[in-house]
Amino acid sequence: MKKIILSSIVCISLASCSGNKQKEETKTVVDMNPQFDKYKEQFIENLWKIYPGWASSQGYHKYDSILIVPNEESRSKELAFAKSNLDSLKTYDLNSLSDNNKTDYYMIENQLKSIDWSINEQKSFEWNPSEYNVSGAFAEMLNGNYDSLDIRLRNFYLKMANIPAYYEAAKKNIKNPTLEHTQLAIEQNLGGISVFEKDFHEALNKVHFGEHEKQSMEATAKESVKAIKDFSDWLKKLDNKTPRSFRLGKELYAKKFEFDIHSGYTIDQIYEKAITHKKELHQNLYQLADKLWNKYIDNPLTWGQRGPLPKPKDSLQLIKMVIDKISEKHVKPEDFQTAIEEQMPVLIDFIKKKDLIYIDPSKPLVVRKEPDYMAGVAGASISAPGPYDKNGNTYYNVGSLSGWDKEKAESYLREYNHYILQILNIHEAIPGHYTQLVYSNQSPSLIKSLFGNNAMIEGWAVYTERMMLENGYGNNEDEMWLMYYKWNLRSTCNTILDYSVHTKNMSREEAMNLLMNEAFQQKTEAEGKWRRVSVTQVQLCCYFTGYTEIYDFREELKKQMGDKFDLKKFHEKFLNYGSAPVKYIKELMLAEMEKESIN
Repeated sequence: MKKIILSSIVCISLASCSGNKQKEETKTVVDMNPQFDKYKEQFIENLWKIYPGWASSQGYHKYDSILIVPNEESRSKELAFAKSNLDSLKTYDLNSLSDNNKTDYYMIENQLKSIDWSINEQKSFEWNPSEYNVSGAFAEMLNGNYDSLDIRLRNFYLKMANIPAYYEAAKKNIKNPTLEHTQLAIEQNLGGISVFEKDFHEALNKVHFGEHEKQSMEATAKESVKAIKDFSDWLKKLDNKTPRSFRLGKELYAKKFEFDIHSGYTIDQIYEKAITHKKELHQNLYQLADKLWNKYIDNPLTWGQRGPLPKPKDSLQLIKMVIDKISEKHVKPEDFQTAIEEQMPVLIDFIKKKDLIYIDPSKPLVVRKEPDYMAGVAGASISAPGPYDKNGNTYYNVGSLSGWDKEKAESYLREYNHYILQILNIHEAIPGHYTQLVYSNQSPSLIKSLFGNNAMIEGWAVYTERMMLENGYGNNEDEMWLMYYKWNLRSTCNTILDYSVHTKNMSREEAMNLLMNEAFQQKTEAEGKWRRVSVTQVQLCCYFTGYTEIYDFREELKKQMGDKFDLKKFHEKFLNYGSAPVKYIKELMLAEMEKESIN
């Protein structure tokens, strides 16, 4: 990004043919930053009126008692909001804004255009029933610590009043839904009933409300449960003879990638980079697997009666055999969550010792069993507080293996074996998502925190996996690097899978071959990924896209700065810009560095 001079004087010389004295006219470019800052404040306040649920998730609780009914009227308000603010943005001259405000301008513009596109073109509100699920928002009200429990419960009660209307509107919206999203909606909605039947009831017993008020609240909760069950039953009985394909299609996919990822690359460029990177990872994996062959496969201690195994000529088969053997080292099913909890202080100690980035000890991280209303998409995730609730808990949601048969549990635990479980924790928690989102909440730009860019967020988490190993995590063991390359292959193949399924009609059989035979994933993991790609679009591209942009930028700076490059400073400066798209963070950092070098 070129340096913007906010106040400049342009001199226009007017000379006469007779050589008369020149006259000078001065024109000043007006600094519009104060006006734009005020606009952003009003924009955010108006945004929360349109999206009160989003406001609550970010820690802004003024509208906690409101549940928007997703009908034609609410969509018209969204479109009017988008159009009005796109018009407002046009009144600001980009040349008169600071670099930070210019980035906020672009992010607001992208968000508004995305709203218009999603309603008028994507129309997922018609074919994706899983968009309709109230349980998560209500559960966060019970889990929060931002206000007294009695206030939260009264807002909970007021918000419940619209649940029946909410699901009636959902029924009217849905037209030819996909079978995959229909099934997911049924499972997640039924899974969330416990929020109203159990959790709300237990919370009511902790406050001193009058008996009449409690009875009224309990009655509304029962009506809410009935509405959720009725919606689920309606979906089960829906006469859906012409279901929409879950595949988004090339045109919609490219547009969604543009809005959601907001990358410096197109989806076609990222896909080609992923294909190339997969080949590079296969080469790295083969070198390590070949090196480890004698230790794990061709070892007299493991021969038994069969004698030594011949080394396969097929490099992918050799890699798979070594990975499968090493993957036998894993925790027991009942110890899975405990193992994650116990590793958190280990990661913190390593980062402090290596001085890689500052970790704020005052921001709580809580490892918990994944709530039922979140199940069915990812096995591990982070739920972070928003910028208005900076001291709230960050939850590390861990999928439960309870009720799984022995074969499925063993397959899952081999996927998240002794080595990969550590890499998963780096990604999800420290210094991955948990750390990045804490920094994002401290960003002076509320826009950059609120409009979090998924490619930056996921890309940072993927970047930290490699960064930790580069700095000696895992003692540079060949086994750890082997599993890292396997894990990085997973992020790479996420992009290949997502793009191929939604735009190239990749079949389930082809997808399973990619995941199991080329990405070396266990069957349970591969089946879960197939389900995930069938109920999400573009999100799986976040990992590789963001990682590629961040890693390439870091290497570019290292080359330019030489011995002056400071890894910790790079990390902290990069994260201080909030969850903005990587291409904008790069521009802002380079502009700041240029300014520092001049001064």
